[in-house]
Amino acid sequence: MARGRAPGYDDQRDMILSRAAQLFAQRGYPGTSMNEVAEACGMSKPSLYHYFRDKYALLVTIAESHVEHLEAVVLDVTNTQADARTRLESLIRRFVEEYAEAQHAHRVLTEDVRFLNDEDRERILNRERRVVAVFSEAIRAMRPDIDQARLATPLAMLLFGMINWMFTWLKPDGTLNHAAMAPIVADLFFGGIPAVRMPATETPS
Repeated sequence: MARGRAPGYDDQRDMILSRAAQLFAQRGYPGTSMNEVAEACGMSKPSLYHYFRDKYALLVTIAESHVEHLEAVVLDVTNTQADARTRLESLIRRFVEEYAEAQHAHRVLTEDVRFLNDEDRERILNRERRVVAVFSEAIRAMRPDIDQARLATPLAMLLFGMINWMFTWLKPDGTLNHAAMAPIVADLFFGGIPAVRMPATETPS
C-alpha cells in the first residue's frame, strides 16, 4: 500500500514555492540554484527533491499556480453578474491586492516564463489570455464603439501595464500601498476611457 503524505506536506510545499519565487524574483531563474532554494527553506537538498524533482518543476508550478489563482479571481468577480464598470472596478481592485500578496510569483511569471518549454509556456500563456479576455469584454461592454476598431484588448493590455509593473516602483514601506493605489488606477483608467478616440482609418488611394 502506498504511503500517504506526511502531515504538513502541503504547507511545506507552499513554503518552498514562496521561498523559490522570492529567490527567482531577486536573482532570476538562471541565477538561482537548488542548493540556494534548499538553504532558503532550511532543508537539505535531498529533502527538497522530495517535493520537487528539479528547479524547472519549481518554475512551472510557481507560474501556473499564480495564473490559476488569477483565473479564480476573475471567475469570482464575473459570477457576481454586476454591470461592466462595476466588474472592471472589482477586477482592478482584486488584481492590485493579489499582486501585493504575490509580487514575487508575479515577477517570476512576467520575467521568467521565457525559460519554459514551448508546451508549458503556451499552456500558461493561454490561461493568461483567458484572464485578459475578461478585462477586454468588460471594456467592450463599456465602450461598444471601440469593438469596430478592435481596441478592447489593447486597452486591457494598457491597463495591465499599470497594474503589472507596480512592484518595480511601489515600495513596501512607502507612503502609498497597494490598497491606496487600486482606486487611483481605476480612476485613471475610467477617466481616460471616455477620451479615447478611434484611430483614423486610411482610405485607399
